[in-house]
Amino acid sequence: MQNRQTTCRFPAVYTTVTMLLATIMAAIIGCGRNRSVPYTEPSAPSPKVAQQISIVFGGDLMQHAPQILAAQRDSTYDYTDCFRYLKPFFDQADLVILNLETPLTTGPHKGYPLFSAPTQLASALRDSGADIIMTANNHACDKGQAGILSTLRTLNEAGLRHTGTFADSGSYIRNNPLYVEIKGRRFAFLNYTYGTNGLPVPRGAIVNRIDTARIAADLERIDRNETQYIIVYFHWGEEYARYPSRTQIELADWCHRHGVDFVIGSHPHVLQPVSARFGPDSTIRHITVYSLGNLVSNQRWRYSDGGAIVRIHITEQDSLPARYDPEYLLTWVHTPYVNGRKQYYILPSYVADTMLASDPTAQFAYERFKSDSRQLLADSAGFSEIKSIIP
Repeated sequence: MQNRQTTCRFPAVYTTVTMLLATIMAAIIGCGRNRSVPYTEPSAPSPKVAQQISIVFGGDLMQHAPQILAAQRDSTYDYTDCFRYLKPFFDQADLVILNLETPLTTGPHKGYPLFSAPTQLASALRDSGADIIMTANNHACDKGQAGILSTLRTLNEAGLRHTGTFADSGSYIRNNPLYVEIKGRRFAFLNYTYGTNGLPVPRGAIVNRIDTARIAADLERIDRNETQYIIVYFHWGEEYARYPSRTQIELADWCHRHGVDFVIGSHPHVLQPVSARFGPDSTIRHITVYSLGNLVSNQRWRYSDGGAIVRIHITEQDSLPARYDPEYLLTWVHTPYVNGRKQYYILPSYVADTMLASDPTAQFAYERFKSDSRQLLADSAGFSEIKSIIP
């Protein structure tokens, strides 16, 4: 009897333990099936907000005698009206780079062939939104050493950065390349000209000439770990030629092979094609603008009465290569007579399209320029035309 009782108690304990384990397992399984706490995949880290920088390039900024006369106000000069319609566009950019094709002096002021423009032009450029001025061109030595020194001093006083010509070796070292930082990114600018119209460079001064050995040495000094973008601005090509020469094409190719991101050109006084070069990932890796034409001048014949402004949006995100989105804005120089005096207004196409409706002669010339320019740039893959401005 005692043995039977012992035998009966063991199964009871076993049953109790089994039931307890079953209850625990059921609880565990039940928790796994609780639909109120669904399983979710681990979220990927949020991408960094894309950073965008916009830079703008303008073409030949000339000062012929009638332009100087138009700006004269008794004993001073006022160029506000000339750039009035560009200012809203320039103000939207992070950086505006223009080519100044005239010395700036206190006088006497003259146009072609030996230019000498009023110093007030510099403050007007600053007020319009310009940031950097390229000074290496065939008219850099028109007024000798005094002209070079006066130009650089005037640009400094106006708060405009510059490169291409230099007062001395110290200025050359400081401004060649010219480094500019925008939103934490470093840009290097270099500027060269094909010549100085046979005029000698004054002793002590320096004018950057196009020479691949010299350009290679300048590029070699740029630390690509510290500098993200390199821009070379050339004064090159044949005047009034609407297509680049073989020399221009080969030099642009050479620059891109040596690490230059953007090649920008001036001097022909007419618009030439633009080129975007794509990488294996189908994104734009290099940009060439062979000639931007005239930003402003007194040249009124076909093809020379306007030009283009190129804007490049640079977008950076995470560790991806920067994305370039280039655009062009057609500009035309309107020269109406106001109070008996010829004026010079640089009109973006979105202004000219409506402003010139009441002036049939000007409208005809503008429409012809616009048609010619769009045909020339029709095959510019990667570029788009700016036809309006976003406030």
